[in-house]
Formats: sequence, C-alpha cells, structure tokens
Amino acid sequence: MENIMVERLWRSLKNEDIYLKDYETVQELVAGLRTNVEFYNNERPHQNFGSKTTAETYCGEGTIKKAA
Repeated sequence: MENIMVERLWRSLKNEDIYLKDYETVQELVAGLRTNVEFYNNERPHQNFGSKTTAETYCGEGTIKKAA
C-alpha cells in the first residue's frame, strides 16, 4: 500500500510539474519541487481523502505545515 502512495506522488510530480516546466538547472528543479510538494500537501484536494488536503488528513483540520 505504501508503494502505491509513493507512485501516485511521483506520477503527479512528473505530470503536473517536471514535464510541464522543463527545468534547465538542478537549482530550478529543487525550487520547483519544493513549491509543488508544498502545494500537493497543503492546497491540492485529494479524492481519496474526501476532498481534503494531505495536511488536513494527516495533521488535522486547519493545520498547514510549510516546507523548509
């Protein structure tokens, strides 16, 4: 089950960010991935979680953690 979650995350990252933006440097990629993961965890509603975000599901309602 854990592998399914990781595969979904990688699929989303690739299809919604990496393939669309075609980063030219590693620094651009890292910054883009940080932004995308923050969005994925804190703003993007997930169908499996009843339209809640990942942060709402695992950390509780109204709890949003920022990426470092």
